[in-house]
Parts: sequence; structure tokens; C-alpha cells
Amino acid sequence: MTEDARLIANYRVHVVPAVLALANPPWQRDVWLDPAVFENLDHIFHTLFDDFCDADEPERFLGISLRTEEEVSLMRELGVALGVAEAQAPNDTDEEYLQSPGWPTVVAVAGRLARVMVANDLGELVTLHESDTED
Repeated sequence: MTEDARLIANYRVHVVPAVLALANPPWQRDVWLDPAVFENLDHIFHTLFDDFCDADEPERFLGISLRTEEEVSLMRELGVALGVAEAQAPNDTDEEYLQSPGWPTVVAVAGRLARVMVANDLGELVTLHESDTED
């Protein structure tokens, strides 16, 4: 595995689960609304905006946590949708986000992005496997 491939894998191991969580309303209700569980929406925001990506300016993360221009575009769209939901949650609670009028858009965009990211990762796994079998 190349250093670039290792870097992107180390970032995506955080970004892909965050996107999958945003695409999964039952997970959100069962996990984020349970105070005994570590993961909450704040964790997702830090992952996607601060630590492993920047959903406001995702093009900087092409080749780092995002594989393709399509992922960049969808991540930007997700950042906008999260911003709309944030404006509709004046007390900044997970419950408010999940009940905001903009939340269904967050879930839909995250679902599209998750599908693309997982498909791209599976394609990369196939490529790695094929290169290993050629040696």
C-alpha cells in the first residue's frame, strides 16, 4: 500500500462512518439521543468540519479524505444542508437537529454520499486485491 493510500484510509476510517451515521435516522435516535453513548452529533460535526474534512470547503480534502470530485461535490452539499439544519436548531441540541425541517435533506444527501464513498472504497479494495494477486 502506498503512503497516499495509507493516508486516505486513515482519514476515511473516520469520515465514512460519520456520513453513514448521518444517513441513518434509527441510528441517530438510538445512539445520539442516548446520553450514555459517546457518539453524538457534535462528534459528527467535528469529524466532518474540523478533524478529517471540511464540509464547507471539501476540495482541500480531495486525495486526503475524499477520493473523487463527486465526493467533494456531495460533501459540499452535505455541509450546506447541515448549516441549514444548524440554523433551525437555536439551542444546538441533537433533538432539535433531528426534528428540524432541514434534517430530511441532511439524511438524503448523506445517503447519496455514503453510497458513493462505500462504492469507491470497495473499488479501491478490489484494486488492492488484484495488485496483491499479481505479485
